Amino acid sequence: MRSTLASGTPVELSIDGAHDRDLGLVIAPDIFGLRPLYEDLVARLAQDWQMPVAAVEPFPGRDLGPEVEGRFAAVPELDDDRVISDLEAAADRLETDTAVLIGFCMGGMYCFKAASSDRFARIGSFYGMIRLPETWRGPGHREPLDLLASGHPDRVLAIIGDRDPYTPAGDVAALGEHGVHVVRYPEAEHGFAHDPSRPAHRADDAADAFARVRAWVADDLRHGD
Repeated sequence: MRSTLASGTPVELSIDGAHDRDLGLVIAPDIFGLRPLYEDLVARLAQDWQMPVAAVEPFPGRDLGPEVEGRFAAVPELDDDRVISDLEAAADRLETDTAVLIGFCMGGMYCFKAASSDRFARIGSFYGMIRLPETWRGPGHREPLDLLASGHPDRVLAIIGDRDPYTPAGDVAALGEHGVHVVRYPEAEHGFAHDPSRPAHRADDAADAFARVRAWVADDLRHGD
């Protein structure tokens, strides 16, 4: 179900029929934003993980089209405070006692940044950028590692592909030094888990990564770990 936050930002919701009203999941999408891929993912995770789910559009009010170049050019105009506020507002829409967050690619970067918030009990970042790419810098951006360090790095699980140019080994080491829990996939490239249509998709690694993130953001909390 498509809805709108008070800020005007579109959000995809699956609330009705979710069994667990104590725990809710927010998704920060990749740079291509809300689209059928995320409509399907919201519905699937709501059913499989038995919780209400919301996915938040990162570029509200913008018609950027399907080409990645225009979207890359728009990233410097994003504002961390606005993006994190929308993720928190989506958590509020779920009306659960506890909220958790996952994100992919650019959304994975915002998972690191959102660790500065107290709102999310656990966070799973799929191949998020650990340092802000030079071409993405803008006045509303802060470094992911700086925001991470100011908040709750111990709440974060990072899914990393060792062949991902956006997450070089030195940056991954910095995550560990900050207290982030890291799972690495030696043969995986960027975006290997969430979109089966991508050439980089690795079905077995994707299944393992989603299982690990589910355990981190859902099963452990339910069992009190």
